Amino acid sequence: MASHSESSESTLRKRRVETKKTTTTHSDDNTPNNEEDTCKAKKQELVTLQTGTYWLTRIVLLRSIAFIYFIAFTVAYNQNKQLIGERGLLPCKDYLLSVKRYVGGKIDMSAFAYTPSILWFLDWTDMDANLDGIALVGMALSGFVLLTGTANMIIMAMLWVLYHSLVSVGQIWYSFGWESQLLETGFLGIFLCPVWSLSQVPPRCPPSLISIWTFRWLIVRIMLGAGLIKIRGDRCWRDLTCMDYHYETQPVPNPMSYYMHQSPWWFHRFEVLSNHFIELIVPLFTFLGRRMCMVNGTLQIVFQVTLIVSGNLSFLNWLTIIPSLACFDDASLGFLFSSGRGAKQAVLNLQAEEAAGWTPKPTRGMLFRRVVNVALGVLIGYLSVPVVLNLLSSKQVMNTSFDPLRIVNTYGAFGSITKERTEVILQGTMNEDPKDPEAVWEEYQFLCKPGELTRRPCLISPYHYRLDWLMWFAAFQTYEQSEWVIHIAGRLLANDTSILSLMEYNPFQGRDNPRWVRGEHFKYRFTLPGSGPQGKWWVRKRIGAYFPAVDLVALRGYFKSRNWPHPDL
Repeated sequence: MASHSESSESTLRKRRVETKKTTTTHSDDNTPNNEEDTCKAKKQELVTLQTGTYWLTRIVLLRSIAFIYFIAFTVAYNQNKQLIGERGLLPCKDYLLSVKRYVGGKIDMSAFAYTPSILWFLDWTDMDANLDGIALVGMALSGFVLLTGTANMIIMAMLWVLYHSLVSVGQIWYSFGWESQLLETGFLGIFLCPVWSLSQVPPRCPPSLISIWTFRWLIVRIMLGAGLIKIRGDRCWRDLTCMDYHYETQPVPNPMSYYMHQSPWWFHRFEVLSNHFIELIVPLFTFLGRRMCMVNGTLQIVFQVTLIVSGNLSFLNWLTIIPSLACFDDASLGFLFSSGRGAKQAVLNLQAEEAAGWTPKPTRGMLFRRVVNVALGVLIGYLSVPVVLNLLSSKQVMNTSFDPLRIVNTYGAFGSITKERTEVILQGTMNEDPKDPEAVWEEYQFLCKPGELTRRPCLISPYHYRLDWLMWFAAFQTYEQSEWVIHIAGRLLANDTSILSLMEYNPFQGRDNPRWVRGEHFKYRFTLPGSGPQGKWWVRKRIGAYFPAVDLVALRGYFKSRNWPHPDL
């Protein structure tokens, strides 16, 4: 009978040979049957899958980042032309020209530093094609990483540059905190990868512990920022009443929001206390060893899934799950991978070789990569200084970037909660006199935001309707503060198909154009189950006019003064 050491060496030799895809012949006496071999292999995997390595973690992180990129670029492809295209509500060409004038009239490093975008270097004669091209390339690259689980620094850097180019010119349509968060997460993803290789488990390029900790540091900052801004912001977070209002007044509720809003008062108090615990206490578990770090990761993921279920917050919560995944090593994520083959088996082979002392001799490339990883740690540490100072400040701000490339940012969400939901409802009429009490005003319906009282709240997360979200902001501002609403009105008067593609229902489709369009201001509330009219999710009360009735003639001067193309041209 072979000794224990001889058996171990035989197993290691077998694994090395299998990795090279050669055939090893054993005597009949030493060859187990298939069932015994499978059973032993599974037991061996359970024994040898070690803690403290992050090969499988890297694959999960890269696929997760790619998924969010794919969603973000898909949103861009479907909506950018209408929002920032040639005839968009806020054309990015006009924005770039204004930046060019601001920095002295030249496209140089000053312009690029102010607005980092590859659009500076493209032909502006067809900006729609440029926007579509960026989005399509981003979808292709992110789709490849998502499907294969492989990436290198070049691919991840390209994704970051492409999305940065859109965010930089997106103006208010890209002014949300999750855009900066995706850019920071995507930047960190670059340093997870080898420079050239597309192997899922490149033997000479193990995931850097520094890189893993940059993700952990990100989830700590996200959650602490969100927790502190709440404590310092709205009083309802301190008296535990914010959740009495949140589900009804959040930007885009979903069907579950309706039912969560009906929860008893004590449950809403429990929700606020749980929120404070998850955002202010649990992130500190990250620094208390492997098990507590995993507890933090688990609780953060459960928390984000709860938020995903209860509202349409774009891809924010999906994105926040990603840095939480860095709290888990290969041993804890092994269940996600098939046994006996693929990436998991490759990791087992590498771990077995390392246990036997067969580690590769450091090459120049490996040494250079270590220097890059240290430099990354120093860079993140340096850029984190103003972020930490902001967290400690009594005048904390949220969702702010302190560097033009948005590498390290400060985050926060719902620092204040609106207690009443107001909506701007756009209406049109074919009546010649808008003041005629007999005039019939018909309502436009947006894709997802509340409008028709009987329409069930939509479920779209992680997808995002940017116009619907901005209409929520416009409702508690004036139309003078959100002039693009008047731009929409003018385009509706012309039955503009570009803008109407961002809406669900056009009451004048297939008919003559409306003569007048107006904005009405309403207060919306959820109905109570069983107490309101059958089939209604909302009840509403008119507040007054948001903007008066307008027609194309009246808007001609308004459009000209803002350099907007007149809709009837």
